[in-house]
Amino acid sequence: METRFIPVLVLCCAASLFAQDHTKRSAEELHRLHQNSEAYIAFLEDPKRDQYQKPHEVIQALDLKEGERIADIGAGSGYFAFRLGRHVGEAGQIYAVDVSPEMIIHMNRTIRDQKITNVRTILAPPDDPLLPEKSVDRFFFCDTWHHIDTQKGYLELMKKMLRPGGQIVMIDFQKRELPVGPPVHMKIAREDLIAQMAASGLELLEEHTFLPYQYFLVFSPAPPASH
Repeated sequence: METRFIPVLVLCCAASLFAQDHTKRSAEELHRLHQNSEAYIAFLEDPKRDQYQKPHEVIQALDLKEGERIADIGAGSGYFAFRLGRHVGEAGQIYAVDVSPEMIIHMNRTIRDQKITNVRTILAPPDDPLLPEKSVDRFFFCDTWHHIDTQKGYLELMKKMLRPGGQIVMIDFQKRELPVGPPVHMKIAREDLIAQMAASGLELLEEHTFLPYQYFLVFSPAPPASH
C-alpha cells in the first residue's frame, strides 16, 4: 500500500483534522496551515475537535492500566498523549513521538509548566519511532498511519518494540466523503488496513464503533501457529 508521508508526523494524532469550523481542508490548505506552528497547534487543540474525536470515550474504551507504557505516534500538540498520561499513573510512561521540532518544543513546555512526569517526548525520523525493543505495551495512532510512507518496515519495528501481549491501536478516518478529514484519496480503507495488518502477522482483537467519522481498531501479534 503506497502512501505519501508528509514530512511532519505532526500530521499526527490530529494530522487529518481538517475540521476547523466543521469544514474539510485540502492537503494544500493543511500544509499552509502547518507553516504557522502556533496556528496549527491552536487548530489541533480546537475544542470543536472533541465533538467527533470523543477523547474521553476513546480513553475509556482503551481500559488503560496503571504502569502501562504507550507510544503515541505523531503526538502533535499532545492532544491524546497528555490524556493517556493521566490514566497510566506515575509508574506508567507515555512516549510522545513526533517528527516536528515545533511540536516537541510545544509538548516540552507543557510538560515543564504542568510538572508532568510520565510523558516523554521523542523527536524521531519518519521511519523509526526510536524506542527500545520490548519497551511498549501499546502503540497508539490517531489519524497518522496514512502519512507513513514505510508502513511495512514501521510495522516490523513496532513488533520488535512491543512487549508480550502488546497492542497496536489504529484510529483513522473512514475512506468516504465526510464533513471532516482529509481528501478521500489520502485515506486508508478499514478493510485494507485490516488486510495489511494480517499480512504482517497482526490480528484484529477489538473494534469500537462509536466514533462518527473514524474507525477504531485494536491489533496484536497473532500467536504462533501450533503444529
